[in-house]
Amino acid sequence: MSEGLSRRRRGATTIEEVARAAGVSRQTVSNAINAPQKVRPETLARVTATVERLGYQPDQSARSLRTGARRTLGYLAPVDDPFDPNPLMAGFLEALVDAAGAEGQRVLLFRPAPGTADPRPAIDELLAARQVDGLVLADVLRDDLRVAHVVRSGVPFAAFGRTGAGSPQHWVDIDNTAAMAAVAGHLAAQGHRRVGFVGGAAGLPWMADRREGFRAEADRLGLTVAEPGELGTGAQGDGVAAVRALLRGADRPTAVAAGSDLLAMDVYEAVRAEGLTVGRDVAVVGFHDTPLCRHLHPALTSVRLPLPAIAAGLVRLLLAQVRGEQPPGKGLELPAELVVRDSSR
Repeated sequence: MSEGLSRRRRGATTIEEVARAAGVSRQTVSNAINAPQKVRPETLARVTATVERLGYQPDQSARSLRTGARRTLGYLAPVDDPFDPNPLMAGFLEALVDAAGAEGQRVLLFRPAPGTADPRPAIDELLAARQVDGLVLADVLRDDLRVAHVVRSGVPFAAFGRTGAGSPQHWVDIDNTAAMAAVAGHLAAQGHRRVGFVGGAAGLPWMADRREGFRAEADRLGLTVAEPGELGTGAQGDGVAAVRALLRGADRPTAVAAGSDLLAMDVYEAVRAEGLTVGRDVAVVGFHDTPLCRHLHPALTSVRLPLPAIAAGLVRLLLAQVRGEQPPGKGLELPAELVVRDSSR
């Protein structure tokens, strides 16, 4: 092994070494990395090849000191059970890391201290440490105290979920109303005339939009809609009992749409408890298209969220603010996709 190769493996290659090997100045190497449009094509090709051959990695800490940019986005992770994690938000995190990486950014996860419900101290601590260029928030409510706090701090942010009318519209979300209208249309096309809707907590804005979208389209199509009332996502026994009551009687619904895949599992259990068969006696549709949908029997029809597009939109929106650009005056609304499987064919 040559002395040069051994030395490069023991320590980082410097920009001066790249410049000497490529026969250019140190500034030319810097321009090739940070402002390639300033470098002639043949010189850029030579410098790029030298950078790859020597394995040069720019000193990000020095760049951060010079420019003030950390190239790191903070993500306030929802509090979750590590033994029973939310599969939707796990998928969103994967998409967010990929989207940030495509822009040369990293994602720093943080959350309130254990046993602490108020996220604001954790936000303040992170911002005081100057570790991130901006924040990504998820599960955002219309009057979210996190949004109000971040707005007061002046830090760039982007929200997965719509902010309230009095807040900056720095959000990306799906069209929940249209997504559930598509579910109603699908069930009508399968010949169902009496349908049920099982929603979660009414205070969640996305659940309210899903209920509104389903009911409005069902009414337009002449379908009769029955509901068991508000169901919490944590009280599975109560939810199953409520759906069982909905399924009793000669005029029971022949299809049930659920506001989440977890609620759809309650419907599966209730259907079977009543001696009926999912997909044959009662069609079932969920929402989120989490991985469990493909493993249920029968496989669950569900609404798939475009998580990669959501994450990419959030990163673009956040980085535009970091660059000092004026973000749009309204949020970005994306369509969702109905994935039809055997539970509702």
